[in-house]
Amino acid sequence: MWVIKLGGSLLGDARLTDWLALVEQLGGGRVTLVCGGGTLADEVRRLQARWQVDDLTAHNMAVLTMVQNAHLLQALAPTLQPVAREADIMPTLRRGGVALWMPLDLLRARPDPDTSWDVTSDSIALALAQRLHAERLVVVKSCEIDERLTLDQLGDLDILDRRFATLAATGSVPIDVLCRSQVEVLRGGLLGACEGGSRRYG
Repeated sequence: MWVIKLGGSLLGDARLTDWLALVEQLGGGRVTLVCGGGTLADEVRRLQARWQVDDLTAHNMAVLTMVQNAHLLQALAPTLQPVAREADIMPTLRRGGVALWMPLDLLRARPDPDTSWDVTSDSIALALAQRLHAERLVVVKSCEIDERLTLDQLGDLDILDRRFATLAATGSVPIDVLCRSQVEVLRGGLLGACEGGSRRYG
């Protein structure tokens, strides 16, 4: 089983439909899709700064942006199967579907170590992949990815969040970081072909 995380910044990109079509075509029974917060999460950051609300409030608002964007993906790719509870992901895959995770389980009544901006949808997707013992995590970004950079360096550049590299070091899930133009690299991976062009970690 693979976890594929589509960056929220892809929601304004015409290539989004190419990624979704590929997941619909090849992901049945094997892919769990996670969507980032994108511009909606940016607005949460702005509102938090404007009103000085606490990180717990911002965390819950940001999780809901992931849910909102997942609804958009489901509208664009109707065969994706929305999953609100993590416990329902594997049953969805066993039925042959593509699980579209709407992480309502992550809403919190009290703060915990993950309720800060050090943890974004990147680390949320990685933690999910680790809990599910996924074969691979694929993180798709809208920017170009320098294959020479480490996960720590990608975090320093704000391409990945600050917690991602540390979390990756605690598990054994292999990670691909792709840019928005590398849909064929993902196709090759899902088909089992040996295709280059991505940086693999782990």
